[in-house]
Amino acid sequence: MSLSPKFLRLTGCSAFFIFASAVAAVQPSVAPEASAVVRHNPQADLPPMLQDFDSYVDSARSTFNVPGIAVAIVKDGKVVFEQGYGLREVGKPEKVDARTLFAIASNTKAFTAAALQMLAEQGKVDMDARVTDYLPWFQMSDPYVTHEMRVRDLLAHRSGLSLGAGDLLYWPPTSYTTKDVVERLAKVPLTNGFRSHYAYDNILFAVATLIIEKQSGQSYADYIRDHIFKPVGMDESLVDMTYLKPGMDYATGHALFDFKDLKPVPPMAWLNDPGAGGIYASVHDLAKWMNVQLAGGELPGMGSDGKARHLFSQDSQNQMWSMLTPIPVNKPPIPELEPLMPIFSGYGEGWFLSDYHGQKLVWHTGGWPGMVSRVTLVPGLKLGVVVLTNQESGAAFNAMTYRVLDAYLNPGAKTDWVAVYDKAVKHAHGDADDSWSKHERARDPNSKLSLPLTGYVGTYRDPWYGDVIVSNDNGKLRMRFSKTKQLIGTMTPWQNDTFIVRWDDRALNADAFVTFNLDMDGHVREVRMQPASPLTDFSFDFQDLRLVPLKEAEASAKAD
Repeated sequence: MSLSPKFLRLTGCSAFFIFASAVAAVQPSVAPEASAVVRHNPQADLPPMLQDFDSYVDSARSTFNVPGIAVAIVKDGKVVFEQGYGLREVGKPEKVDARTLFAIASNTKAFTAAALQMLAEQGKVDMDARVTDYLPWFQMSDPYVTHEMRVRDLLAHRSGLSLGAGDLLYWPPTSYTTKDVVERLAKVPLTNGFRSHYAYDNILFAVATLIIEKQSGQSYADYIRDHIFKPVGMDESLVDMTYLKPGMDYATGHALFDFKDLKPVPPMAWLNDPGAGGIYASVHDLAKWMNVQLAGGELPGMGSDGKARHLFSQDSQNQMWSMLTPIPVNKPPIPELEPLMPIFSGYGEGWFLSDYHGQKLVWHTGGWPGMVSRVTLVPGLKLGVVVLTNQESGAAFNAMTYRVLDAYLNPGAKTDWVAVYDKAVKHAHGDADDSWSKHERARDPNSKLSLPLTGYVGTYRDPWYGDVIVSNDNGKLRMRFSKTKQLIGTMTPWQNDTFIVRWDDRALNADAFVTFNLDMDGHVREVRMQPASPLTDFSFDFQDLRLVPLKEAEASAKAD
């Protein structure tokens, strides 16, 4: 996709080459803690390459500065490994175990896809029906796309939206409702042809959420809990962090403030697009989910009639695991990652699809404030592995995932993926440093603002996000996004009429350039923004904003 190499929050990634560049900042290592061991089966059940897996995981935690990790492996319908490592939160004694809950973020998308397919099996949803058949008020910014958008399209990242378009409507958390978010889609610009390009989005899963709620008659949380969690036996899983209670076994996320200082971040509730990334789960529960997936939707045990029970049919799974959107395969940033290059890459319904050593992979990743994860299935071997972490390091979950895959698919070669991804991390940070150096070299230290600070003060409106306020606070400009509490920061002059806004919340790592365009009379005509660092997560889609002074925005709205 080519997205942010930071940690690919919410989406995880697009294809192999994104994994190659998923990074964590280079930091002094976390000292490995004693692992909290919880296994269903002895380690003797594991292939020879995984006999030293404990030390390998601790190496990854130390190298990538990850306080806590949990891993589960399933094979042929059995859980052969589930274990926690390290701490739930730095500075506290509680250890991660197999039942520790983590935010799984975009791994939620597979649950949303399954929910729609289950409703389709009941005749309540037609996957090929128009979205407007269920939400007559639904609109994209192009009438043709509005008319032709089908339910299946909501799950496939091929709508014509740009990467992460509209994410600022709910990321960081906003006061908009899910319906507000979907209604504002009508103003989010399309940059590609409909069904012509892959570009990862989260916002269309908000549309899917509303369809699930309307056609089931339940809230998204209740439907997922009643119709997926309970049948599968995911007794500990929660739809969002508002269900977390003191004393529960859950991990705290950790972020590198200003890309360098590791600190805990508070849990986040994402209530206005839960179908894109809201679920909290443990590897213990996700092992059950992986086994149901690998069994073609068949649930463990028999029904009261003595027949097999199914969460969804094999046909539904075939649809979810069929490629809808091809994804280009690009050369990796370092040669050591070339063995991971797939022959094919694409996206189905809530799942990425690719291959490794002759086997089809069905997988997804997730990113959340302070947590990232990966679920990977190898249907041909009835193999699944899930890695959950409480730090923003895609490098860590990839290094562990590929060690497990190699143990079953490529046992002849024992690649140290920790070392490989460590090199990829440093390469990505080197590129980021070069990017910042270019900005500094291009900066004219003698440039002056065209206006006094008060000339930039005002309320500016974007058609899809809403209002952004610039105020004068004792001689300093402050920017505040009206619907997003975390997006408030101080603006300092950069050069000409461009400022850099540094957010008060330093965990965001999303400082941005803010450029004021003036008209011939010296009045602000438009404000544009751009992330200052290539390491900033793509969901901060500042570049898609078209901010104009409020009076002009209101006049334009009346004219429309």
